Amino acid sequence: MRGGMKDVYFGPDKSYVVAFYRDKQDYNSRERLKKLVTQYYDSFFNREGGDYYKELYCWPTDMVEVDGKVGLVVPAYNKNFFFKKGYATSEGIKGKEKQGLWFASAKFRNKQFTLRLDESELGNWLSYFQICVRIARGVKRLHAAGLAHSDLSYKNVLIDPVSKSATIIDIDGLVVPGLYPPDVIGTADFIAPEVLATKHLNLRDPSRKHANRTTDLHALAVMIYMYLLYRHPLKGGKINSLDTEEDDLLSMGEKALFIEHSTDTSNRPKLDQVSKWALPWADVTKLPYTLTGPYLRTLFDQAFVTGLHNPILRPNADTWEQALLKTTDLMQPCSNTHCEQKWFVFDNSASPKCPFCGTPVKGTVPVLDLYFEFKPTIWKPENHRLMVYHNQYLFQWHVNRHVVRNEKLTAEQKIPVGYFTFHQNKWVFVNQKLTSLKDLTENKEIPVNTMVDITDGKRLLLSKEEGGRVVVVSMANK
Repeated sequence: MRGGMKDVYFGPDKSYVVAFYRDKQDYNSRERLKKLVTQYYDSFFNREGGDYYKELYCWPTDMVEVDGKVGLVVPAYNKNFFFKKGYATSEGIKGKEKQGLWFASAKFRNKQFTLRLDESELGNWLSYFQICVRIARGVKRLHAAGLAHSDLSYKNVLIDPVSKSATIIDIDGLVVPGLYPPDVIGTADFIAPEVLATKHLNLRDPSRKHANRTTDLHALAVMIYMYLLYRHPLKGGKINSLDTEEDDLLSMGEKALFIEHSTDTSNRPKLDQVSKWALPWADVTKLPYTLTGPYLRTLFDQAFVTGLHNPILRPNADTWEQALLKTTDLMQPCSNTHCEQKWFVFDNSASPKCPFCGTPVKGTVPVLDLYFEFKPTIWKPENHRLMVYHNQYLFQWHVNRHVVRNEKLTAEQKIPVGYFTFHQNKWVFVNQKLTSLKDLTENKEIPVNTMVDITDGKRLLLSKEEGGRVVVVSMANK
């Protein structure tokens, strides 16, 4: 295949490709590539947790030279990153790479659109949270190593909603701050406003802004917003110039404005101007960003209001990861079997319902607020709650605050410790592994393989060990 800068050839067994640069690479460029396949490869993959990252990045493994041309040896993508089916109406994209752009747009999932994706490829709403967690972890690890991606976009991230996996590609463009400047300005839609606002300046002008860690954070926020809401956070109805090219430059650069800004509504999408295929997602009144829950709402405000033109205030990748994970604890499965999204973030309002299909929540739903021991006998809320649904698991990272839910979890830590179920017309928790579970309300121990009723006001000590939490139950939708 012929890419933008390279010609790509399969290896004989198709397990790897060799990508040759068409242009001659200077000394600096060669040194950078050499570092990527040796020093950085080693620090990412040849240590604890390396296997997790091997799946998360498509990282070059070697550098070769033939007839003066520099090439990189790169592993071939996993099979799940290629479409198994074509469009719902034709073979079309069967066998093509699952670039994220296919999944970040409303039209490719619109039942009336001819080129819509086959339903079996789409996953459900929860799948995209799990994908975003992986992408955030990938960005977090790059930044921890002092690297920036420089062209983070849905073209350089392959995703598979079915297996809930993602892989970051185009690693050869990584920026090592102060050592190797970026080759590219980025992909339209994901370029940070400060980069666009200064791109007219000379390449070496000290005022010109280049791709770096904070521009990655803008791109990450845009990607998360698009994967969850299938629209762009800055592309609204406001016109900043009658010249199309200049308007685009201003709207995404110097004059960029969040389409769901709470006080300045001038960039709201105008529904009579949006494509019919973009509905209902383009309607920010019907499907506002607040339906992603309180943790993500705060981060979207940080990314697209306070941090939009002030890069230092953008949320970092670890903050996104934790907010996404905490939001999955607020999710409920929709009881409507025909609901396209299948999951939603529970909104504890007077009459909670699925925001996507309008199906009301039936019956009472237990809400567990997590508390930690601030000082001996003094317990404080952790700003973390768990919404309960039938047959939902409880894990060690809920039980003990010293177990952090991240990529370093051991196989043992991923095993559920118990589950909630609606049994004989009441909610119960079945204890499978907790050795010091105590019902504080009734003042009695709950041994392994027994169950405890989950009722309004119930307090449970999940573990007596250091870091063990208490949960307080309240019943929603009573």
